[in-house]
Parts: sequence; C-alpha cells; structure tokens
Amino acid sequence: MTRTALVTGVSRRRGIGFAIARRLLDDGHRVFAHSWSPYDATEPWGADAAGVEGVLAALGPHDGRLGHAAVDLADPSAPAALVGGAVAVHGPLDTLVVNHARSQDATLAGLDAAMLDAVWAVNVRASLLLVQAFAEQFSGTGGRVVLFTSGAHRGPMPGEIPYAATKATLAVITPTLADALADRDITVNCVNPGPTDTGWATPGLDDHVARHMPRGRWNTADEAAAVVALLLSPDAASITGQVVDAEGGFRRSSP
Repeated sequence: MTRTALVTGVSRRRGIGFAIARRLLDDGHRVFAHSWSPYDATEPWGADAAGVEGVLAALGPHDGRLGHAAVDLADPSAPAALVGGAVAVHGPLDTLVVNHARSQDATLAGLDAAMLDAVWAVNVRASLLLVQAFAEQFSGTGGRVVLFTSGAHRGPMPGEIPYAATKATLAVITPTLADALADRDITVNCVNPGPTDTGWATPGLDDHVARHMPRGRWNTADEAAAVVALLLSPDAASITGQVVDAEGGFRRSSP
C-alpha cells in the first residue's frame, strides 16, 4: 500500500523528522514535509547549515512524491492550513506523523506563564488540531496517526518541566484519540524514541548515555523512523492507542 503522509518537523538533516521523511520516500510513499527553521535558529543546535532547500535536496530522488511547506505551528490557524496545503499537493492524506516539537528547559522555580503557553501551543494545541484536520479530510481505510512523546511518562525530567508536561500530555491523550477515531479505521499511536542525539547533546550527556544504554550509544533517528514505518505497515493494523517505548533498554535508575 502506497501511503500519502504529512510529516511535521522536517527541518534539519540530523532530525527524526528528516529520517522519517526519507524512510517513507525510500519505501515508495508520498510525503508532504513541514518545516519551521526560524525556531531552530533560536535554539543552541541552530538551523540546518544547508537551509531548507538543502534539507529537501538531501531527501534524495523522489519523482515528484515530495511536497513541502514552512509553517509556524504556533499560529492557531496553521494546522488546518498545513493539512489543506498537503491535500492540495498530494490529494487526500491517509497518514499523519506529528514529529514537531518546541523544546523548553526550565525547573519549577524558573517557570512563567508565557513560557508554558508557548510550549503548549506548539506541542499540544497544534498536535490536536492537526489530528482534527487530518480526520476531517480522511475518507478511506487504513488511516494512521503517529504522535511523538519523550520519556516523561517513564521517569522525571525536572530540568525540562514545560517540555515534559506537553510531551506527557501527548502520551496520555493517545488512547483517547485512538478511541475517537477507531470507527473511522484510523489507528493512533505514540512513539517514545528514547535518548536520541539530533544535535543537541552535550559531552556530559554522551557520558551519561554510554553508561545507561545497554548498547553504549545513543539511539539514532533512523531507528525512530523504522518504528514509524512499522506502525504504518499493514501488519500494525491492530495496534492502536499505544505508547511505543523504543528506548533501546535505557536504564534511568542506574547510578
């Protein structure tokens, strides 16, 4: 089955979104990629040095199966517009991969309302509105929605409270969304890719991961993309409402 997928968060060649888009294109599917490089430019990892054009070119030959839009999902009208743009290019979508995220480090003492609102708008509000818009245009069979969470539901993230709160929300809402869309033949699952260095890690974190991951290394973006490909396959038609912890055996509680 050839899928027509909207994949959000395809802004950097080291990112999980890029790996997902490349995997789906390599598997013969149609992909509409979303990016928003102005956000990356404000973060320590920075925007991709090749620019969005370089990111899209790096996805390789695609025979017209790749579309793209740069959209700020902090805008409440953006999710519906993004889905509409994807449909205009590729026709009706049967797959939605919600990979985008706004990161935010803060301890409890460092929280403020503006920070919380900004992270909530992108990570939760936009994600739910994307699922809503996807469902409204879907009329076929075998629909798939894949959300992304962090490890917040598995253990504490005291230095990233805004991010953890929003990502945990996506994990918890997954069974509810799955139930809401089950009668439409749309599965909804959520992937926790585990510790994955997409350009943000520090040397200290490298040491931590080496000690706490059985394989002694970070998970890779390609491994996360492989989990998505599995959930999109016909063999996964009975899997819905699940949070898939693809953490590679990450041992949080080890010293």
